[in-house]
Amino acid sequence: MTESQPGGAAGKLWGGRFSRPTDALVDELNASIGFDRRLYRQDIMGSIAHVRMLARQGIIPKDDAAKIEQGLRQIYDEIRRGEHEFRLADEDIHLSVERRLREIIGPAAGRLHTGRSRNDQVALDFRLWTREALIRLAAGLTDTIGALLEIAERHPDAIMPGYTHVQRAQPVLLAHHMLAYVEMLFRDLDRLRDAYRRVNLSPLGAGALAGVTYPIDRQFVADLLGFDGVCANSLDAVSDRDFVVDLLSACAQIMLHLSRLAEEIILWSSSEFGFIELDDAFATGSSIMPQKKNPDVAELIRGKTGRVYGHLMGMLTVGKGLPLAYNKDLQEDKEGAFDTVDTVLLILRVLPPMLRTTRFRTDRMLTAAGEGFTLATDVADHLVRHGLPFREAHEIVGRVVAYCVEQGKDLPDLTPEEWGRFSPLLVESPPPLTPADAIAAREMLGGTGARHVADARIAAAAARDEWVRWVDGRAEALAAVSRRLGLEDTDDGPEGGPGDRNPR
Repeated sequence: MTESQPGGAAGKLWGGRFSRPTDALVDELNASIGFDRRLYRQDIMGSIAHVRMLARQGIIPKDDAAKIEQGLRQIYDEIRRGEHEFRLADEDIHLSVERRLREIIGPAAGRLHTGRSRNDQVALDFRLWTREALIRLAAGLTDTIGALLEIAERHPDAIMPGYTHVQRAQPVLLAHHMLAYVEMLFRDLDRLRDAYRRVNLSPLGAGALAGVTYPIDRQFVADLLGFDGVCANSLDAVSDRDFVVDLLSACAQIMLHLSRLAEEIILWSSSEFGFIELDDAFATGSSIMPQKKNPDVAELIRGKTGRVYGHLMGMLTVGKGLPLAYNKDLQEDKEGAFDTVDTVLLILRVLPPMLRTTRFRTDRMLTAAGEGFTLATDVADHLVRHGLPFREAHEIVGRVVAYCVEQGKDLPDLTPEEWGRFSPLLVESPPPLTPADAIAAREMLGGTGARHVADARIAAAAARDEWVRWVDGRAEALAAVSRRLGLEDTDDGPEGGPGDRNPR
């Protein structure tokens, strides 16, 4: 019997209903193979799990299932070696793999898609990719947190000015400042873990939208792929991409925090501040001004934040008006996600070594911490401790500051006679006037006192260790999935390892 070639007049695997080929421009518009080929690994993983289930349930012959699985592994190896031909006519990664599978094993390849639609197939692929991305992002965050903690440990007593409105406000410890970013990034890790919990459900078995008519075992596939369970509703499983929004939202928040840090690196490295000096490996020069040492890395972190925000808004806009169930609009979910994860992962690789090699000029920081009336609040608090209401104390110290500005002095420059013009209490009991006094006065939970900052650093280091264990555990679980499916365990990931980011 002659093999029937699928595709009909349209020349597509779905073309039986059509009497003429699609227009060439439609093919160009419709095709996603140019970017979703990055999902080749996830697509093949899902297909192997699916075909094992089909054979186990007696839905397809075991001999055909064995041929299909062997062929899928061959395709996986071909793509990794750069030998697989991606064609525009394939439309997407799913049909590209199936087309090549038919070339390798013949008609048996047609059984692979039994009990499956591209709708639940692509949802599966993208969930597999997203959970890998979340773990890689979490690993990058733990490394960045580690770099911040190292700075705090190296400079436990360094004092710097704290700022509000980019004006000197009160002295704080440099370690306290670094730990503020650590707290932000811990919350970012929480968001990634929450997103992982929601994405780690299998949509396979939902079919096009209503489920399938075969006696499939969805839980078997979910277990094989390392999912925590299955999506409860077939319509929801194929039509919603809130897990992509979760990913992009978490990345946007990460970038918000890293952009704030980058802004401070830019300011602190300027001659106006002079608080830090970037290592030459993480700075650039000017094509015309020989003296320049520019913080381009930090500026790019700040600039790429807008790019990540844009992808989040794009995904929200794609999803906002879609009726149930699947719509082709959802093809637009991937490019922004790929670019976002590539961008954030690159930043999380370059930022930790930049932080670790940055030289902190703690002498300049200490000098700045004592200038600009940064002890004014402490003087007011001193008056309160001697019985004055805070508002009255605030008024008195405000007049002291105005006097100093007029006279070109700072608070430590005032004589007892000058202090006495404003309150006899400031003569009877001299107020605290050094940055060290201000730090010592704030030994409170969450404050910048040295003892509490040291305790906070130790607690943060322990919390980071817990996060590292979680990341390592999840990464090992995902690697075990690859081993169960007989695929080579690889470091290739969503950010683009060999043959992954841009397979030829």
